[in-house]
Amino acid sequence: MATDTSKYKLNHSMLRIKDPERSLKFYKHLGMSLIHKIPQPDAKFDLYFLAYDSPTAISHKAHWSDRQGIIEFTHNYGTEDDPNYKPANGNSDPGRGFGHICISVDNIQAACQRIEAAGYKFQKKLSDGRMRHIAFALDPDDYWVEIISYNKAEDTEMITETDPANYRLNHTMIRVKDHEKSLHFYKDMLGMSLLRTLENPSSEFNLYFLGYVPGANNDVTTSSLEGVLELTWNYGTEKDKGFKYHNGNSEPQGFGHIALSVDDLDAACERFEEKGVNWKKRLTDGRMKNVAFVLDPDGYWIEVIQNERYKATSKY
Repeated sequence: MATDTSKYKLNHSMLRIKDPERSLKFYKHLGMSLIHKIPQPDAKFDLYFLAYDSPTAISHKAHWSDRQGIIEFTHNYGTEDDPNYKPANGNSDPGRGFGHICISVDNIQAACQRIEAAGYKFQKKLSDGRMRHIAFALDPDDYWVEIISYNKAEDTEMITETDPANYRLNHTMIRVKDHEKSLHFYKDMLGMSLLRTLENPSSEFNLYFLGYVPGANNDVTTSSLEGVLELTWNYGTEKDKGFKYHNGNSEPQGFGHIALSVDDLDAACERFEEKGVNWKKRLTDGRMKNVAFVLDPDGYWIEVIQNERYKATSKY
């Protein structure tokens, strides 16, 4: 068996939510569609998969496993009626680790105005601070949703219309302790390409954007893409032996994992084994023989699933 990492996709990012009705309403307002649902009534949870699926979307009508830029919601029954339940958004201690997801829009001023007009709140508006080309909206669980534009912000200031059908789920951001270890893992073990690096020495952090874009050479314009992973490295954390980010799967829970879809699940897992990855769950573990989970250097979970385009399993 063989596997080709150029066929891999950064398929989805999973977040736990309190109330599916409220979450679906928010993300549908951002133009996303519910493309797949996996009910698990015996285990008392449901999984919802949302993506951009308009006729102009990158993966219009594709099978959910053959896409990038999906968000998966996990809803455990009853949380919507629990006044004390609140997922951790990853941006404060002790749950600091995951940072945000990012939507790329056509006309950022009009897009932000549309979100605000619908009554949704912002962590950062376009007018806040020095960075006038990005905003952060808050979803119903207070997860941060970065808003960026694939058109130049200075060219869209006078445009009053926006079309959510043309938006994209651009990236997921996680914080990493040691950029060298993380880059080695995602590039050499998972087969991603480094698409872009933003160094901020005055603020003592760097941003690294990775994804499955064959032939990329660290100067790709990433704002028009889907399925990008952003790593945020704050200088000096790699030297602190006691420093550790939260992976979202122990209390306080929130973010769950990112997921790769691969051309041949068995062969991909054999390759990961040969590369010496750390496993959370091998294919042979437990009852679910169609998913595996590897661990990155910070302990974040990476789900590995079969892309049904290459090898139908009829298990979804």
